[in-house]
Amino acid sequence: MLVCFIAFSLATQAQIQTPSASSHAMMEQVVGLTTVKVDYSRPNMRGREVFGNLVPYGKIWRTGANATTKFTVDKPVVIADKELAKGTYSIYTIPGEDMWEVIFYTDDANPLLTEFEDSKVALRTMVETVDMPMEMETFTIVIDDVMTDSAVLSILWANTIVPIKFNVLTDKEVLASIDQTLSGPASGDYFNAAVYYLNSGKDIDKAKTWMDKAMSMNKNPRFWELRQQSLVLAKAGDKKAAIEAAKKSLAGAKEAGNSDYIKMNTDSLKEWGAL
Repeated sequence: MLVCFIAFSLATQAQIQTPSASSHAMMEQVVGLTTVKVDYSRPNMRGREVFGNLVPYGKIWRTGANATTKFTVDKPVVIADKELAKGTYSIYTIPGEDMWEVIFYTDDANPLLTEFEDSKVALRTMVETVDMPMEMETFTIVIDDVMTDSAVLSILWANTIVPIKFNVLTDKEVLASIDQTLSGPASGDYFNAAVYYLNSGKDIDKAKTWMDKAMSMNKNPRFWELRQQSLVLAKAGDKKAAIEAAKKSLAGAKEAGNSDYIKMNTDSLKEWGAL
């Protein structure tokens, strides 16, 4: 009985590892300010006729082996004058002799998909194929022709290239960054500077100036911001304004149900003779 148990244990623990028939690949490329990732499986030709045979013309293909090919962008991109929102998509294709339809799909649950749901099609476009002078044994996807505002996602296999050009919104992002930076500090910048000066025991008058600036730019300050404002005002010697800010903070904390800030504001108001 013991011998049988040992033999069974060894059998269940032993696992023969073998390589996948289609290797897994991942790639990442930064284009301008956009990060692009591709996750896919790479089948081999193995002497087979690929397009029109192994991969039929006119039928939906998962664009690789095993699972669907995943295409991820952390910012919107533009393909064929259509915007593709940031996110992860399955790339399905419908190969043709001279043109391929490329579909960016929001669902990856079915790699053997035979029909699309319109609501899940994020973008579709037609791409003209290019002949390669030699054969590519292993299915390959590359991102090349990388510029600051564009690149090409190329599908290569057998003697066919499918180049999918995409544009990134680098210019729009850079101009927005320039406008934001050159327009000066934001409310949060002034607020953080004031709180740092308060907590570090630095120039309280400067902290008050920054806090006043932050609050003047903030139409609806939250109760925790008003709490810090009250502390800065109190330390700067403006007790009346500190009490006013603390009362507003207390009201906001009560509305939010935040017991910690209710207690802190109540204690301060008592200390300052307002309760």
